[in-house]
Amino acid sequence: MSRYSEAIRTVFRGDLLEQEPLSLHTSLKVGGPADIFAIPLDVSDLKSLVRTLDEQHIPRLVIGGGYNLLVRDGGLRGVAISLEKINHLSVRQVEEIRAEAGGRNIDLARLAEAHGLSGLEFLVGIPGTIGGALRMNAGAHGGEIFDHLTSLELLSDEGILSYDKKTLKYGYRRLQLDPNKIIITANFQLAAVSREVISSAMDACLQKRREAQQIRFPNAGSFFKNPSGQAAWELIDEAGLRGMTVGGAQVSEVHTNFLVNRGGAKAADFLQLAAYVKEKVFAASGIQLEEEVRITGED
Repeated sequence: MSRYSEAIRTVFRGDLLEQEPLSLHTSLKVGGPADIFAIPLDVSDLKSLVRTLDEQHIPRLVIGGGYNLLVRDGGLRGVAISLEKINHLSVRQVEEIRAEAGGRNIDLARLAEAHGLSGLEFLVGIPGTIGGALRMNAGAHGGEIFDHLTSLELLSDEGILSYDKKTLKYGYRRLQLDPNKIIITANFQLAAVSREVISSAMDACLQKRREAQQIRFPNAGSFFKNPSGQAAWELIDEAGLRGMTVGGAQVSEVHTNFLVNRGGAKAADFLQLAAYVKEKVFAASGIQLEEEVRITGED
């Protein structure tokens, strides 16, 4: 038993996995081990865990559903936290939904659909969890998750506090958040619309995704942000990088803003491939691409 787990087990009721390969918990299927992988049972369990980690000065990172995340091959020191059991979704007052961070995007979209509430249809095609979607202000088909957000409840040193959307700093594929704060709950204000209209919009989102993103290999979704007025995939394609391979990592032959694991890839392959893509795109267009995926861990 590691010194980390000894400190945690006295207060923690959830699951603790030691030297857990993060390749098992990320959509790219790469990444070295976390010293500890913790799955709190509920919000109270999470609060106890975070308090203990901070008192012991043990590093921590919430990894969400593992989408949009690249963990280096050396893994993660400290504790990786999954909120998969903090996943309650509920319709509250009229046209309002409360969603915990560990809930799945597709489940939130379907709940809104079932109650005739419009605004989150695009989430039906975005894999991963609500917390992860909020952390990067995920979006598709002209919509973003912050469009209908009213407030966030965040865990910090002061406990769980509510933050009105107007007090948050966010933009295209980003939420500026103190790294010590953890998203617990999001509140959304939606619009009452017929279920038929919502279902039709969701079907259209899924159809567009199927047509443009029929990716057969593990991936993290869009690897690079779209520069203003540009599409990253077009810049990558124009630089002649479709199908480019480093080790087991490849620029997808289907959608060039997807870097895929063709089998046996290492995180280092993706990092080298991403650097090469950025270099060649800049040489061809003068535009500097920026990663949309979050990169963490040790080499």
